[in-house]
Amino acid sequence: MASVLQLFRASKKQKIVDMAAAEKPLSSGDKTQDKLQIDELAEWIAESQDILYAQRRHKLLIILQGMDTSGKDGAVRGVFGKIDPLGVRSVAFKAPTPVEKDHDFLWRVHQQVPGNGELTIFNRSHYEDVLITRVHDWIDDKECARRYEHIRSFEKMLSETGTVILKFFLHISSDEQKKRLEERIADPDKHWKFDPNDLEERKYWNDYQRLYAKMIAETDADHAPWYVIPADSKTHRNLAIASIMVETLQKLKLAYPAGNSEYAKLKVV
Repeated sequence: MASVLQLFRASKKQKIVDMAAAEKPLSSGDKTQDKLQIDELAEWIAESQDILYAQRRHKLLIILQGMDTSGKDGAVRGVFGKIDPLGVRSVAFKAPTPVEKDHDFLWRVHQQVPGNGELTIFNRSHYEDVLITRVHDWIDDKECARRYEHIRSFEKMLSETGTVILKFFLHISSDEQKKRLEERIADPDKHWKFDPNDLEERKYWNDYQRLYAKMIAETDADHAPWYVIPADSKTHRNLAIASIMVETLQKLKLAYPAGNSEYAKLKVV
């Protein structure tokens, strides 16, 4: 079987619209079985994070980007929910505060990157500053190009100082987003997740698709790869992300620090 890293790795020449958001290449065809596999992978990820935290040699940065309802929160729960909170953080980037606006756009981001032994998940990220800002013409092409250069340099610096970066674009179709938004509107228990502004942003669907493709083309790199995850199926979305996480962690060859032989001489009284 081909590496999942190769299966979902983005192509700089790829157009997002050419990809099928409903594809399920990893699925067994049995949703229950797929969910059991996700649970097993999530347990393995949690155990590996325990070793990573003890070893304190590597840092992992997970970036989740996608349209509204693409499943960023669901991926955090489904893939990373079994990890001991001691070694994992989830950071949700909202609209910048007045203080954050007084600094460069990466200032608030740099403060949240993982330390040694830590796995940090960005639920949205610095990429918002070349997506929504460009859709609404809050920045022009020249400023956008400058920001892409800053992002490439920033991620290269993180990589060169020991951070493993995985970037996931959760690719959802327009029809599936419409369905999920309608479900949120119809269910009072989901109203807390609904923002009327999501309906306004949906009007810019084609612009976002074009800019997501540009985002990938501008910033995909071997040290900071983009993976395009078909996200119409919530179960397969989590299965794909979990599988990529496992293959990446396996490559790190994690191991607990060597034991202290002197401890064997100690007695607990």
